[in-house]
Amino acid sequence: MMKVELVLPDGSEETLIPDPGDANISVAEFLARRGHSLNTRCNQRGLCRGCTVNLVAGEVKSRLGDEQFAADGAGLEIKACEIQLVRGGRVRLAIPARSILAHAPQVEDEYVIRVSVGQQPLVEPEGDRDLGIAIDVGTTTVVALLTDLRSGAVLARASGYNRQMKHGDNVLTRIQYCHEMPDHVQQLKEAIATETIQPLIDRAVDRAGIDPGRIACLAVAGNTTMLHLLAGVDPTSMGIAPFTPTFIEARRMTAADFGWADNGTSDVPVHFLPGYSAYVGADLAAGVFATGMAYDEKVVLLVDVGTNGEIVLRRGDRLHACATAAGPAFEGSGLSSGVRASQGAISGIRFRQSEPLVEFDRIGPDTLKPPIGICGTGYIDFLAAGRKAGLLTESGRFDGDFVARHPDHFGHDEFGRNMILDRRGKLEMTISEADIASLLQAKAAIAAGIISLLAREGITPEQVDRVDLAGGFGRHLSGANAVACGLLPGFDPERIEAVGNTSLAGAYLALIDRTSLTEMDRNRQTVEVVELNLEPDFEDNYLDCLSLP
Repeated sequence: MMKVELVLPDGSEETLIPDPGDANISVAEFLARRGHSLNTRCNQRGLCRGCTVNLVAGEVKSRLGDEQFAADGAGLEIKACEIQLVRGGRVRLAIPARSILAHAPQVEDEYVIRVSVGQQPLVEPEGDRDLGIAIDVGTTTVVALLTDLRSGAVLARASGYNRQMKHGDNVLTRIQYCHEMPDHVQQLKEAIATETIQPLIDRAVDRAGIDPGRIACLAVAGNTTMLHLLAGVDPTSMGIAPFTPTFIEARRMTAADFGWADNGTSDVPVHFLPGYSAYVGADLAAGVFATGMAYDEKVVLLVDVGTNGEIVLRRGDRLHACATAAGPAFEGSGLSSGVRASQGAISGIRFRQSEPLVEFDRIGPDTLKPPIGICGTGYIDFLAAGRKAGLLTESGRFDGDFVARHPDHFGHDEFGRNMILDRRGKLEMTISEADIASLLQAKAAIAAGIISLLAREGITPEQVDRVDLAGGFGRHLSGANAVACGLLPGFDPERIEAVGNTSLAGAYLALIDRTSLTEMDRNRQTVEVVELNLEPDFEDNYLDCLSLP
């Protein structure tokens, strides 16, 4: 009888028995069906290392041909999406913590609010129906706030991964997934509505110890693709030029539309916040309002660094917004030791003049265990500190003299020459020159977008009074290192402020003061969305930003 023995990250073990229906599926899919979803962030296309497992014993075969792989005693690292089980015998797999989809994410649920609001709830409380839920639907994580509509007090919070991640870790992958087959839209709707948001609502309600029948309304913010998928609307028109969304205006639905109806709450209204365009969505519109930049007399820049970098510039009475395709490098995708920000990830890196040459900070209290990988803020620190220490050249290559002075810290792998940061785990923590190239491309996309927006107003970074960094990445990012590596080119680090999850802030403000929705919609109609692919200098700016200052 065929059996699969699993060794989980905490050391526990589990034995799984395949059935005939598992014969032609990937090991990643087999594990997902048994409750062990992996980071199939590229939608099982073999383009990342998110679902890497260690084959400890037994044999598996390739999904792409007749090749078979056997354990070699030390544990063979292999992508679970590219292999299938072989009939008969025994297979033993060890799953690293970094490959588990459910590995605890670092979720940003704090925010800055700089606007005054009245007490005009989205829905007037009646009797016991006096609570609202604000939701930020991110591509990677989702956050829910249970809020008292009368007082504005936050009663409970709940957050977790967006379960759509099993179909890809970025909006373009999910749009392509919908393009492949129409019923995939419904799959993605269920993944976010039923598998993600409903459990978060239940968790928040349980934590507050209240009756779910008291919920009177919900306000939802998110990027345009996420709101389309939550509404069950096909987003494929945003995947091809001219990138046209089906809707960007505020939208009202009900709990029943998402299967959230419980205890007579099917008529509870669910309000979507308005957005600006296909790739500058309601999450940014919420941030423009919540941070007060829409009314600021100073020159202010709002930047949300992510897979789809979104940027808004305010000068005088003008708002310019754009989106730039940075790619998923800052979330660790495609990098040799890259992971999302989560417990055990390296989040900060420094270089010393003597051994130990490298020092790093990690997320979470347990510093004795080997790190699980390197997240985006750690990579930004590496670029800045590595350049300052003389490790990196202007082009992002390892300096030959530095390597010669510290040979024990360098090696080679499938990605070329690399620097080894930590050797304690089964997977060495490394950064390769190929990783650096991907990071430079990501930071150049963001930087070039910023420079292009500033150019439209004829100003330089020195003339910007404040830079607001939105999102979890911005909250934990070193502003000085972001400037030093060229991600925020030429800005004064003292003028950079982290504003947290402004998308969630906007949803919260909409709950407690319905005029917030009116203001967000007014801003939507006045903002100028800049298509960077049509900007004559964007490509030149991008090429200039590929180097390290």
